[in-house]
Amino acid sequence: MIKLQQLIGLPVLVIHSGKHIGFVKDAWFDEHWRLIGLIVEGAKWFATSVKTVEWAEVLTCGEDAVFISRESAVKSVKAAQIGRSFETGVVKLKELPVVTVQGIQLGRVSDVYFYPFQGTQIVGYELTDGFISDLMEGRKWLKAPEDPDAVLLGEDAIIVPAVSEAELEPVAASNSINREK
Repeated sequence: MIKLQQLIGLPVLVIHSGKHIGFVKDAWFDEHWRLIGLIVEGAKWFATSVKTVEWAEVLTCGEDAVFISRESAVKSVKAAQIGRSFETGVVKLKELPVVTVQGIQLGRVSDVYFYPFQGTQIVGYELTDGFISDLMEGRKWLKAPEDPDAVLLGEDAIIVPAVSEAELEPVAASNSINREK
């Protein structure tokens, strides 16, 4: 599993030439919050477009770099087309509240987890209750439900089943190899 924030800031390199394309600035999602690609360069002050790489063109996500298949995989996209992203889009996944259908807020999204090459659906959320709570109690891990229809990934909140409150685990447990069971 990869934490999305581990990718942000990594250099993007072309595998066959070693050319440095830029740094990962953000991740771009579709309306179902499936990963579409990486934003390599955000919009500048007066620019209307951003540089992106479709996820299908990403070959490897290592600890120190992201490799893409070819330089032509980098495309310019109008910033307005980036509707959903982790940090910079019109709808941002980071800091979205996660609320049960019973109206209990479980926390706010701090990071998301996914298997990089087994599909791009989010498999879990790292939740925070704020800085002090993170220090005192630590962050929480919430596995995404098996049924994607059980979760509403909305514009202003993520709505999860009531049972999700009982399924919260400490973040350290989410990093274990046994998580895949």
